[in-house]
Amino acid sequence: MKKVHLTLIIVAAMVLIGSVAAGGIHLYIGQNTLPDYITVGGWDVGGKKKDEVLRELDARLKQLEEKPLTVTLAASDGQDVNMTLKSAGVTFDAAEFKKAVAALDEGNWLDRLKARQRFKREWTLSPRWNRALMKERFGPGWEEKQFGSPVNASRRIAKNDKVVYTPEVSVPRIDWENFTRTMTALIPKSFPEPEDADVPLKIKLPLYNLKPKVTVNSLKEEGIERKIVESSTGLGSSASGRVYNVSSAAKAIDGMVLKPGEIFDYGQVIAKAEKTYGFREAPVILNGKLVPGIGGGICQVSSTVYNAALRTGLEIVERRNHSLPVSYLPKGLDATFAEGSINFRFKNTTGKSLLIRAYVEGNNLTVKFFGTFPKNTEYELETRTVETLPVKEKFVQNKDIPAGAQEVLQEGKPGYVVETYQIKKVNGETVGKKRVSRDTYRPQSRLIAVNNGSAEAGSDSQGSKEQIVEDGISGPNF
Repeated sequence: MKKVHLTLIIVAAMVLIGSVAAGGIHLYIGQNTLPDYITVGGWDVGGKKKDEVLRELDARLKQLEEKPLTVTLAASDGQDVNMTLKSAGVTFDAAEFKKAVAALDEGNWLDRLKARQRFKREWTLSPRWNRALMKERFGPGWEEKQFGSPVNASRRIAKNDKVVYTPEVSVPRIDWENFTRTMTALIPKSFPEPEDADVPLKIKLPLYNLKPKVTVNSLKEEGIERKIVESSTGLGSSASGRVYNVSSAAKAIDGMVLKPGEIFDYGQVIAKAEKTYGFREAPVILNGKLVPGIGGGICQVSSTVYNAALRTGLEIVERRNHSLPVSYLPKGLDATFAEGSINFRFKNTTGKSLLIRAYVEGNNLTVKFFGTFPKNTEYELETRTVETLPVKEKFVQNKDIPAGAQEVLQEGKPGYVVETYQIKKVNGETVGKKRVSRDTYRPQSRLIAVNNGSAEAGSDSQGSKEQIVEDGISGPNF
């Protein structure tokens, strides 16, 4: 009997203890407060009501996003830019903490018990930074307005033919990689003390110098060191139209830079000159005769450039002499041009860039080459007339003169065969000599009018031949 009573007492005690424990657990997991000794971003929330903590947490996060941020410009004349963390693209949340708080009231009693027992004591804030907002705020437009734009270095030829450089101008630009590291470290990971809530965070906008594409060094690397040759020809008694045409072609060349191995193409020069400046009426050469045309005189420019190229030892790719001798250069040293038929081209074989200057000043056309060339080396030119071609007579029927009479309409001129030699000298001593051309200048016929009573007459017409206009771009009937 005693054993039965003892068993009942033990069972009753266990039920009582279980009831008390269950009641205690229910009370424990049913608390509307957070566990003790809990902090969120340094803010002590232990033992506080969950709903109140969550409401205040949202308010604190919004307040933190409104914390002032002062961006200091590194440029000496720059002004500070004031903004908030939010306007800088920074937002905060405590999503993990909120998730843990919600778990205190979710699931069965065992889940809730574990959630409360395992609740982490220290929670940090989770900042996010949208850098696009800062890049938009301090974008290229702002940089250009604040710091200006880089200016390329420039090169000019002074009146004394010295090569003068104007240095480039570099300007500050934002170093975004460095700024990203600094800003990331600056963003708060905890709530500030109340007295520091309105104290601005400060960050210096890191800058670097942006250089322009063209610098003094890059220009000097082209090798345009000094004047290496000069060639001039006189304009004589050229009419205004011819002087204008020479000037137009010269201006189309002036300032041209040929890279190593690049080819100078006079056809392209004339196309540019015609489009940019145009040409005027002046005598051209049509099938061995001077006739009215457009662009007369342009071959004085090609011929003057040709002489400069010969005196620099450059490779002549294409060149032909005029059909008639010219007055501004010795025979054998001219270079004609006929659009679509005859061109003048040479190759820059100096190994460095070549700058060409060409201009009309006074009564002279001057062409200068600037580049890299051995100072102890020079080229001289020598021409020889190896054959003189006789004048031929041509008779033209003219019924207006007496029968059997003759009248000289044009005195003829002899033709020539000319050889040109290029002589290379080093330190004043001749080290080489070569023939660069053998040119033929056709004779001009002596034109005689006759009246022999015949209906047939000799003719000097060139109508059956190809109409090639030299030293211009178009002939009669333009």
